[in-house]
Amino acid sequence: MGEEAMGRRAVDLSGAEIRGDVEGRNPPIFLPRQPAASPLLALDIGGTLIKLVYTASCEGDGGGSDGAELRFAKFERRRLQECFEFIRAKGLLGCNGTRSTNENVLLKATGGGAYKFADDFREKLGVYLDKLDEMDSVVSGANFLLQNIPGAAFTHMNGQRNPVDVSPNNLFPYLLVNIGSGVSILKVTGNRKFERVTGTHIGGGTMFGLAKLLTGCKSYDEFLQLSQKGDNFVLDLIVKDICGELVCQKQGLSTSTLASSFGKVITSKKRLTDYKPEDLASTLLSAFTYNIAQIAFLVASLLGLRRVFFGGSYIRGHKSTMENISFAIDFWSQSQMQAVFLRHEGYLGALGALMSYGDLRGENLTLDESKEEEPHHESAAPVDGTPSDEENDSNIFPYLLVNIGSGVSMIEVIGKGKFERIIGSHLGGGTILGLARLLTGCSSYEEFLELSQRGNNLSVDLTVGDIYGEEGYPKIGLPASTTAASFGKVNSSKLSDYKMEDLAAALLNSFTYNIGQIAYFVANLSGLKRIFFRGAYVCGHEKTMDKISRSLKYWSKGEVETTFLCHEGFLGTLGAFWSYENMGIDSLAAHEVIREVLLGAPYTGQFPSLPVTEQQENGENNSLEGEVKSLRHENASLKAEIELLQRENAELRANLGAATL
Repeated sequence: MGEEAMGRRAVDLSGAEIRGDVEGRNPPIFLPRQPAASPLLALDIGGTLIKLVYTASCEGDGGGSDGAELRFAKFERRRLQECFEFIRAKGLLGCNGTRSTNENVLLKATGGGAYKFADDFREKLGVYLDKLDEMDSVVSGANFLLQNIPGAAFTHMNGQRNPVDVSPNNLFPYLLVNIGSGVSILKVTGNRKFERVTGTHIGGGTMFGLAKLLTGCKSYDEFLQLSQKGDNFVLDLIVKDICGELVCQKQGLSTSTLASSFGKVITSKKRLTDYKPEDLASTLLSAFTYNIAQIAFLVASLLGLRRVFFGGSYIRGHKSTMENISFAIDFWSQSQMQAVFLRHEGYLGALGALMSYGDLRGENLTLDESKEEEPHHESAAPVDGTPSDEENDSNIFPYLLVNIGSGVSMIEVIGKGKFERIIGSHLGGGTILGLARLLTGCSSYEEFLELSQRGNNLSVDLTVGDIYGEEGYPKIGLPASTTAASFGKVNSSKLSDYKMEDLAAALLNSFTYNIGQIAYFVANLSGLKRIFFRGAYVCGHEKTMDKISRSLKYWSKGEVETTFLCHEGFLGTLGAFWSYENMGIDSLAAHEVIREVLLGAPYTGQFPSLPVTEQQENGENNSLEGEVKSLRHENASLKAEIELLQRENAELRANLGAATL
């Protein structure tokens, strides 16, 4: 349809530059050699938003009528009619490179909505949508910005925004993390070479969906504004809450290390209405931005990449969002990686679609043209080296031990007494139960699990089918039933509009699958094929174990062995004393393991790394070890790990001569 005419209407990028306030949101991009007589329009119709990029004349801006500008606009997908009215009002139904009659106008469009709403565009506007692959368009848009627009990339760390000079000759490879309703992670190796490595269902749609339910906010921008005024420490469990400030100082721990998002809710008698909306919003933002950054770090590590670009409509140039992501990437990578953000980050797909005008050779990025490579990595070496005769003592080494308590700790065990804590996650059992109490009012984990078994997560979760239709997204292997964004289907801000059991089912799905995904990446990064799970929030709970097993089977394609250790009372109250001698962890001093277990998420401030002296080992550790042994008998009667943590917290404070919490 009009192919010959379209071939004459390519976008001329010569001399392109950003105009307007460089600190402003989505400023116009000036195209000095682009004809302005006939506008071009491209759309990205996602799961939540419709993004438009279009050319417009520069006339009236003081620079004469030569050249054109790229301008940007967005609408909520549920306000499709407003989008139609905007397109008419701006005169964007011109010829768009085809013919002058509207019935033959062909608009470039990407995103799942390009398929779902094609008939609406034809009926309401009399135009046809040329449907382009979403991943192709996102990568094309990112490459356009990075290769053609000075100042398109920048870092945001410690409150400072600094431009990044990206050389087109030294751009590839890089990791692109696109945060929309869900999150897609792409390895880009060239202008027409990329692969979607993975993704996560915990993205912007999850944040906004839960924000509606918890705070009553009506828009994502309102949620972001609320989060700026809040204090996440009101609801988050930090190291200080677990072991007390004096113990933190003694062990060299940062008191503000995040142990469990929403973890304080478990023991609080407050109801949802007792919390400030701004504190809830701040907690949601930190919880999920840290999680996205952690997954990005793990994937980049697996692929050996040090350059990670973040884009997507849910970043919005928001300072706290970028600060959280930057801090987390720097924390987990030990300053070996850097988070880089993109101007116009929410319009990558629409920009890529616009670039395809005049592309007669089919050179828009496609997965078919790029050879997909399997992620590769080198196995991590054992911490101290393991002699071959010692490995023969047991056939279980090496393995990954994942302890799911209020937070999550992941430890690589390579032999008896030889282990290394690899990483942890602040989204654990405390997060699940904390959110469950706020959303459903349940008072125990068992009650929550029983509630979840009667629910249907699809009532609130956004699936690939909801975005793309019943065929799903076959090009990248995502069937229609795949969860695209947990809580992404939440439209109402009234909690009473949803069934408690459906919310419980969605909570269980989202966080157990997330734990399984992170555990797989960690095991893969360390070259481990066996994972043992245990902890108060997994042992003996069939539904939880089933979800984690399914997650590991999916991510590892059945290559990782998943085993659950259901021995109540195994861990000490602080998660600091293990005596599983046959598992390789035995006679560990409590204060040393506290450091290994609790440092699971980014923290505020710095802490010194204190060496352990021989005197400390022989004196203080012996007393702590004896104390923890005596506490093991109490663990069997405790249902939630948070209660366990508080019990020893009180005893430790008493022994140290401090006041009880």
